[in-house]
Amino acid sequence: MGVAVSGWLLARAVSRQGQLGVVSGTALAVVLARRLQLGDPDGELRHALAQFPFPAMAARVLSDYFIPGGKPARAPFKLTPMPALQSRRELVELTVIANFVEVLLARKGHHARVGINYLEKIQLPTLASIYGAMLAGVDYILMGAGIPRAIPGALDRLARGQPASLLIDIEGALPGEQPTSSFDPRQFCGGPAPQLNRPLFFGIVASATLAIALARKASGRVDGFIVEGPTAGGHNAPPRGPLQLTSEGEPRYGPRDVPELDKIRALGLPFWLAGGYGRPGKLAEALSLGAAGIQVGTPFAFCDESGITPELKRQVIALSRLGQARVFTDPLASPTGFPFKVALLPNTLSQAGRYHARVRICDLGYLRHLYRKPDGTLGYRCPAEPLEHYCHKGGAAEETLGRKCICNALPATVGLSQLRPAGRDELPLLTTGDDLVLLAHFLPPDRDAYTAADVLRVLLSPAASPANPKTQAA
Repeated sequence: MGVAVSGWLLARAVSRQGQLGVVSGTALAVVLARRLQLGDPDGELRHALAQFPFPAMAARVLSDYFIPGGKPARAPFKLTPMPALQSRRELVELTVIANFVEVLLARKGHHARVGINYLEKIQLPTLASIYGAMLAGVDYILMGAGIPRAIPGALDRLARGQPASLLIDIEGALPGEQPTSSFDPRQFCGGPAPQLNRPLFFGIVASATLAIALARKASGRVDGFIVEGPTAGGHNAPPRGPLQLTSEGEPRYGPRDVPELDKIRALGLPFWLAGGYGRPGKLAEALSLGAAGIQVGTPFAFCDESGITPELKRQVIALSRLGQARVFTDPLASPTGFPFKVALLPNTLSQAGRYHARVRICDLGYLRHLYRKPDGTLGYRCPAEPLEHYCHKGGAAEETLGRKCICNALPATVGLSQLRPAGRDELPLLTTGDDLVLLAHFLPPDRDAYTAADVLRVLLSPAASPANPKTQAA
């Protein structure tokens, strides 16, 4: 669900209904810093910060970013440091705290379980992010957009208060050259680290091959899978085999991209089906295929409790009711190289003219790639950064074509747009699944908006599914 679309408010609403609410863990340091700069009008963030087990760190975050009453409307946000192999202490603390705050608020007011979702492609802040979520008692860790073999073992070590490390992907690395990103709870805590509950780990996979590899080769226990098809929002797995595009320029998926559920069932681990399952009747279908339930994204993304701005929600729901909502699977938009689903909307970066008019800048850095320089040192580059910078760092100009700064566009989707020179705001880029066209199913009579409870009412209705089913919201 991008950045802060499935935030604590939505996850809390879903968990209160007896299902599994899942918050997005992407770039939460940016989200917390910017919301504090907006003044935290309801006081929820400061309430959560007051419960962080290391008060001096929470006080530093407040000192750095909180603005009583909020920043002036046309003032830019103060930037957070960019993730690095050796990130600044300020960013590490902010990352741990931001994940703690998000999970703590999602768990507030109920005793149901809560999960958090991360992208394997965003490696540098992963361990600090997970540790913050674990300090708040997160129950599930979900991870996709890559092969997260090292995460289960890292969860084991962090739960015991021991250091954990991840191998970091480096473009152009020579044999034996693969540095690690490390997090030591003892160093962070300044002494013995607390013993924490080890959350369950679900790998997000698009094929039986990946599920089998995770189950057999992961560094620790894998507890289940989210089996996600190419109709799901966000990053999609590339089609298997050589990339072929449709006449409209979208990746062409075929029979080889249909997950072999019989092989996944044979692993003996629970799995949930995602991508095209957030519609009436699909839960019953998933259960008949042996799934434990479904993961639902797009319908929740446009409910009242999601983080998307009200204006964008109204626009999308209106288009969906008219049958005019359209989603494009963009093979180029994401700097990760993965296909990325985009809702085609006016005044967003989905419009070619808007995209080309934007002045390229890279100042958040979550999707930067590490690369080996000729002298053997490491550098950072992103195909969505300014062309001259990318080429100066040894990148090929053709790799920049069509790349969009997702790091800046996704926060704009939830009302956290950065202000640029000449008074320009960063434009949003809305990611959503193909179920966008069916949002009208969830609207109560004579209503133009709906809640998370409305989504669950429709999906769990007796006409749509058997009794006592399980769903999962992410």
